[in-house]
Amino acid sequence: MKLASLKSGRDGQLVVVSNDLTRMASAATVAPTLQAALDNWGQLESILEELHHQLENNEIDSQPFDQGACASPLPRAYQWADGSAYVNHVELVRKARGAEMPQSFWTDPLMYQGGSDSFLAPREPVKMPQAEGFGIDFEAEIAVITDDVPMGVSAEDALKHIKLVMLVNDVSLRGLIPNELGKGFGFFQSKPSSAFSPVCVTPAQLGEHWQDGKLHLPLVSHLNGSKFGEPNAGVDMTFNFGQLIAHAAKTRPLGAGTVIGSGTVSNKLDGGPGKPVAEGGVGYSCIAEIRMIETIQNGAPTTGFMQFGDSVAIEMLDANGQSIFGRIEQIIERN
Repeated sequence: MKLASLKSGRDGQLVVVSNDLTRMASAATVAPTLQAALDNWGQLESILEELHHQLENNEIDSQPFDQGACASPLPRAYQWADGSAYVNHVELVRKARGAEMPQSFWTDPLMYQGGSDSFLAPREPVKMPQAEGFGIDFEAEIAVITDDVPMGVSAEDALKHIKLVMLVNDVSLRGLIPNELGKGFGFFQSKPSSAFSPVCVTPAQLGEHWQDGKLHLPLVSHLNGSKFGEPNAGVDMTFNFGQLIAHAAKTRPLGAGTVIGSGTVSNKLDGGPGKPVAEGGVGYSCIAEIRMIETIQNGAPTTGFMQFGDSVAIEMLDANGQSIFGRIEQIIERN
């Protein structure tokens, strides 16, 4: 099934959405918000699935579905932890900062705890006090939402706790990252509010494309209207979502509604860095990667970070070219 949260109060209004993203029906009789549904997922999942089935078969009243009326599926969450499952991306951006990559990064996931109190809506502008020096970048990623996860869960059992899947733009301020990490205490100012896709879906909705805790489809991003990347999210993913969840739950339980991100989707090409879409490659899911490759090839980057007025769009299509999660569309604006 597909679910969304219409903008309403702090936590949105839960609706079920048709598979083609054209119609919706209120889920208020089941749960007022997605968080409320997740808190009681064991009891409510089958009821929501039946409601979705009725919507698909025109057995209940429906209204047109407007992606612009959506908040992120969880407008705020109890926990947002973002991994770096695509180690190719980690290696490239660390080189860009002049930092060596420890060998352990291939066996032990990276993860940071992000701010989860103010997620952006999928069509909401990214507002910043300045662009100069901030290095405003997008990061196109996959994210999952869990139910209650016990501390010490195995990677295999963790997969059973994935209840919903969605897309995310994990906004990064590359100009602020080096000084923050240099203090040895992690991201904060350099990781502003993230935005999630209009719709989240159950793993079963993804069919054969959801295998081994990975989503095996291209993640498409556009920068200022031009295709920037279409790497396959199931390729070169060193750690699957089961491993990421197990990492997060090693020393603490995770509450229902926890959001776990994959990190920037990144594919290699013939064992090395990928190529831009314009050169026949699958491109990139953030600007930092192409800047690093430009530095390797030419001695300096030529692609600039985002400025006021620039736009980014992130989407994933099924085999028939139908949008699965809806489309994140954001413009950079001055706050």
